[in-house]
Amino acid sequence: MERDEHLLEVFEHLLRMKNECSCTIFSECGLADMTVKQIAYLKVIDEQGDVTFSRLAEITKNSKPTITEMINRFVRMECVYREPCPKDGRILYIRLTDKGKKVATAEHDALRRVIERVVDSLDEQEQELLLEILKKVG
Repeated sequence: MERDEHLLEVFEHLLRMKNECSCTIFSECGLADMTVKQIAYLKVIDEQGDVTFSRLAEITKNSKPTITEMINRFVRMECVYREPCPKDGRILYIRLTDKGKKVATAEHDALRRVIERVVDSLDEQEQELLLEILKKVG
């Protein structure tokens, strides 16, 4: 039981580190109050590439007016911009700004920062051992 409690403490510490790194990234963007839902929408836009309002509404299961309102908010936050389709100017693509891209990839980047902190605290042999242990559970 003591070992389990210690493992729980270690993993909680790692998760706190990741959350702190995420918060730092959002603060760097001037967006400390981003919601989980907003971040999820930015991730969808990032993953989709050429995404239109209609397609985003379909993917997120929202109405077009809801998507329009959300995109307008993201434009004000300087996370996205609208880009007309070169073949049909009536079609607008939703594109991420650099700030939007940073927010969309924040979780991934925060995890990288945690890994760097962990790796920096271990010597090469310990790093190899950690990798072998994590391969077993992953």
